[in-house]
Amino acid sequence: MRRRELLTAFGVGSIGLLAGCAGVGPSATDEAGDDGDGGSDSGGTGDDGSHSGGAGDADPADDWPSGPYADYDATAVEARTPDGDRLGTVTAAIAETGDQRFLGLSDAERLPEDAGMLFVFPSSRDDLTFVMREMAFGIDIVYADAEGTIVEIHNAPAPGPGEDGSEQRYPGSGRYVLEVPYEWTDRHAVTVGDSLAFDL
Repeated sequence: MRRRELLTAFGVGSIGLLAGCAGVGPSATDEAGDDGDGGSDSGGTGDDGSHSGGAGDADPADDWPSGPYADYDATAVEARTPDGDRLGTVTAAIAETGDQRFLGLSDAERLPEDAGMLFVFPSSRDDLTFVMREMAFGIDIVYADAEGTIVEIHNAPAPGPGEDGSEQRYPGSGRYVLEVPYEWTDRHAVTVGDSLAFDL
């Protein structure tokens, strides 16, 4: 995968609110699982950072990112056990600016099974909160720390009829947040203590 530097910095604000999450961590090509830099922001407030990692030989989702996300950079994100066994891989659109993080997946009509969105923060935060604002489908919200270790997972169902999703709040902490299809983590047996790996 490619290495990328995020050059633009945005002002740090209060608790971020977003429509999903993504996570990053040690390189998938690194058997030892080196730590990575980077993170994800939500709610349109936050900073950009840089990260290096890897996600192995994952097959990307053919039709993702698409629609309003077609111009987003993307990377393969691999979920692994603490022993390094691969659990599952998604192609994730990278939300790297404040506007991208605030929008999250709110403009997506659907999310392919092997697709997601990765939110990257410049440093770890203790007070992140993601919401389901204007979401048309459910997602899993996966929080990961600076080393890519998963610290919190939420199964967030789609908002009900007449709801905009703003009241559905999913708090967590970390440097990265990965959003994947609803109950993807259950289908792939991904749990707290596993890790995420990818390249930026």
